[in-house]
Amino acid sequence: MQKNPVQCQFVAALDSIVGKWKPIILYHLLQGKPLRFNELRRLLPDITQRMLTLHLRELEEDEIVKRVIYPQIPPKVEYSITEYGRTLAPILESLHQWGKAHVERKQLKKAENEQNETD
Repeated sequence: MQKNPVQCQFVAALDSIVGKWKPIILYHLLQGKPLRFNELRRLLPDITQRMLTLHLRELEEDEIVKRVIYPQIPPKVEYSITEYGRTLAPILESLHQWGKAHVERKQLKKAENEQNETD
Protein backbone atom coordinates (compact mmCIF):
# COMPACT_ATOMS: atom_id res chain seq x y z
CA MET A 1 0.00 0.00 0.00
CA GLN A 2 1.38 3.41 -1.01
CA LYS A 3 1.40 6.28 1.48
CA ASN A 4 -0.40 9.51 0.69
CA PRO A 5 2.37 12.10 0.06
CA VAL A 6 0.20 15.01 1.24
CA GLN A 7 -0.59 13.21 4.48
CA CYS A 8 3.11 12.41 4.96
CA GLN A 9 4.00 16.11 4.57
CA PHE A 10 1.47 17.12 7.21
CA VAL A 11 2.70 14.43 9.57
CA ALA A 12 6.33 15.48 9.04
CA ALA A 13 5.51 19.13 9.74
CA LEU A 14 3.38 18.39 12.79
CA ASP A 15 5.95 16.01 14.25
CA SER A 16 8.41 18.91 14.37
CA ILE A 17 6.21 21.47 16.12
CA VAL A 18 3.42 19.63 17.93
CA GLY A 19 3.51 19.04 21.63
CA LYS A 20 2.14 20.84 24.61
CA TRP A 21 5.30 22.91 24.97
CA LYS A 22 7.09 23.13 21.61
CA PRO A 23 5.06 26.04 20.20
CA ILE A 24 5.54 27.99 23.43
CA ILE A 25 9.28 27.27 23.48
CA LEU A 26 9.49 28.43 19.87
CA TYR A 27 7.45 31.55 20.65
CA HIS A 28 9.94 32.58 23.33
CA LEU A 29 12.95 31.83 21.15
CA LEU A 30 11.40 33.76 18.26
CA GLN A 31 11.49 36.90 20.41
CA GLY A 32 15.08 37.34 19.30
CA LYS A 33 17.57 36.82 22.08
CA PRO A 34 19.19 33.50 22.95
CA LEU A 35 17.95 31.96 26.19
CA ARG A 36 19.64 29.76 28.72
CA PHE A 37 17.96 26.59 29.91
CA ASN A 38 16.93 28.07 33.27
CA GLU A 39 15.58 31.19 31.58
CA LEU A 40 13.28 28.95 29.55
CA ARG A 41 12.30 27.10 32.74
CA ARG A 42 11.31 30.41 34.34
CA LEU A 43 9.26 31.36 31.28
CA LEU A 44 7.52 27.96 31.38
CA PRO A 45 7.04 27.29 35.09
CA ASP A 46 4.80 24.24 34.60
CA ILE A 47 7.17 22.31 32.32
CA THR A 48 9.35 19.62 33.84
CA GLN A 49 13.10 19.69 33.35
CA ARG A 50 12.89 16.34 31.54
CA MET A 51 10.21 17.57 29.11
CA LEU A 52 12.05 20.81 28.36
CA THR A 53 15.25 18.88 27.70
CA LEU A 54 13.41 16.43 25.44
CA HIS A 55 11.69 19.14 23.40
CA LEU A 56 14.88 21.19 23.03
CA ARG A 57 16.76 18.11 21.81
CA GLU A 58 14.04 17.31 19.28
CA LEU A 59 13.97 20.90 18.03
CA GLU A 60 17.76 20.88 17.78
CA GLU A 61 17.67 17.58 15.87
CA ASP A 62 15.25 19.14 13.38
CA GLU A 63 17.60 22.16 13.05
CA ILE A 64 14.90 24.50 14.31
CA VAL A 65 16.81 25.41 17.46
CA LYS A 66 20.56 25.89 17.86
CA ARG A 67 22.38 25.03 21.07
CA VAL A 68 25.66 26.81 21.81
CA ILE A 69 27.91 25.56 24.61
CA TYR A 70 30.43 28.08 25.94
CA PRO A 71 33.67 26.56 27.28
CA GLN A 72 33.65 28.03 30.75
CA ILE A 73 33.11 26.93 34.32
CA PRO A 74 30.31 26.53 35.13
CA PRO A 75 29.26 25.57 31.60
CA LYS A 76 27.01 28.03 29.84
CA VAL A 77 24.52 26.78 27.25
CA GLU A 78 22.26 29.03 25.19
CA TYR A 79 19.41 28.15 22.88
CA SER A 80 18.36 30.26 19.93
CA ILE A 81 16.13 29.93 16.90
CA THR A 82 17.86 29.09 13.61
CA GLU A 83 17.12 30.82 10.32
CA TYR A 84 15.29 27.66 9.31
CA GLY A 85 13.32 27.84 12.57
CA ARG A 86 12.36 31.44 11.81
CA THR A 87 10.37 30.17 8.83
CA LEU A 88 7.89 28.83 11.40
CA ALA A 89 7.07 32.35 12.66
CA PRO A 90 4.09 33.01 10.34
CA ILE A 91 2.72 29.51 10.94
CA LEU A 92 2.94 29.88 14.70
CA GLU A 93 1.44 33.38 14.56
CA SER A 94 -1.51 32.05 12.52
CA LEU A 95 -1.92 29.18 14.96
CA HIS A 96 -1.84 31.63 17.86
CA GLN A 97 -4.50 33.85 16.27
CA TRP A 98 -6.70 30.84 15.50
CA GLY A 99 -6.31 29.60 19.09
CA LYS A 100 -7.28 32.99 20.46
CA ALA A 101 -10.40 33.12 18.27
CA HIS A 102 -11.24 29.53 19.18
CA VAL A 103 -11.04 30.23 22.93
CA GLU A 104 -13.25 33.31 22.50
CA ARG A 105 -15.76 31.27 20.48
CA LYS A 106 -15.87 28.54 23.13
CA GLN A 107 -16.39 31.12 25.88
CA LEU A 108 -19.21 32.75 23.91
CA LYS A 109 -20.85 29.38 23.28
CA LYS A 110 -20.58 28.49 26.97
CA ALA A 111 -22.14 31.83 27.97
CA GLU A 112 -24.97 31.28 25.46
CA ASN A 113 -25.63 27.79 26.83
CA GLU A 114 -25.68 29.09 30.41
CA GLN A 115 -28.04 31.89 29.38
CA ASN A 116 -30.36 29.39 27.67
CA GLU A 117 -30.40 27.19 30.77
CA THR A 118 -31.47 30.10 33.00
CA ASP A 119 -34.28 31.18 30.62
